[in-house]
Amino acid sequence: MSAEFNKKLEEYIAYTEENLKSYNSITSENETHKRLIDAMNYSLEAGGKRIRPVLVYAFCEMLGGVLEKAKAPASAIEMIHTFSLIHDDLPAMDDDDFRRGKPSCHKAYGEALAILAGDALSVLPFEIIANDDALSSEQKVRIISCLAKAVGRDGMIGGQVIDMENETRDDVDEANLRNMYRNKTGQLIAVSCAMGGICAGADDKTIETASEYAYKLGLAFQIIDDILDVTSTAQELGKPIGSDAQENKTTFVTLYGVEKAQEIAKKITEEAMELLNRFENNNFLIELTEMLLKRKN
Repeated sequence: MSAEFNKKLEEYIAYTEENLKSYNSITSENETHKRLIDAMNYSLEAGGKRIRPVLVYAFCEMLGGVLEKAKAPASAIEMIHTFSLIHDDLPAMDDDDFRRGKPSCHKAYGEALAILAGDALSVLPFEIIANDDALSSEQKVRIISCLAKAVGRDGMIGGQVIDMENETRDDVDEANLRNMYRNKTGQLIAVSCAMGGICAGADDKTIETASEYAYKLGLAFQIIDDILDVTSTAQELGKPIGSDAQENKTTFVTLYGVEKAQEIAKKITEEAMELLNRFENNNFLIELTEMLLKRKN
């Protein structure tokens, strides 16, 4: 990765961290909810790659927008993502004790408070967007609508249901996996890119192309996750490895093996790159896409 790319990525991540702290800080008005806010921030500030807010910022700037307009949507998508991780780790779901190298939220704060912390992080994003001064009313309505759809029944949550149902099936094929990954992983990545475009005032065709790119990126991202679950270490990933096999999950690795899965991820990444080439000033996003294909955690 180039020095210019690394500098810009660090700037985006630092801006994300700064904004997340400001949106969920303890004040005199909410100090009675300190333990809930602490639990929310425990997971929200646990690190991670911050890929989704980075995509919001990157598409906004690439399409001629300013970072300030993307601040609320970028923070919102990271809160939504964090809520999904808190709930994924619960005993009723994946039952994972560690996330990003430290105890999962329910291990640190108890199951009930972890559920409520996830719930709070699922609704705070919409308040943040609705109250943002940098966005027009039209932009707010469109962003809230897109985000709600990406998260809910026809998006991430629907994909999670398919994922859970697949654990009891022995006939899961590639078409099923692609559909599940498109919803569970791809929807949040796609709405990140779309929101960046909306913040920049891009037209519908441009936003549609951004979303098409994102769905490709999301699928490749999830296939790499499948591969890392069997090739990485718990120390590198910050969470247990081998969990897919333990939970009887069919993945691209169980269907095709590591080498073929890697080839598929590479091909899908190349397709994503072709879509990126329709945009000008795309250097950062090209390097980001390459980095995600080659990531080790």
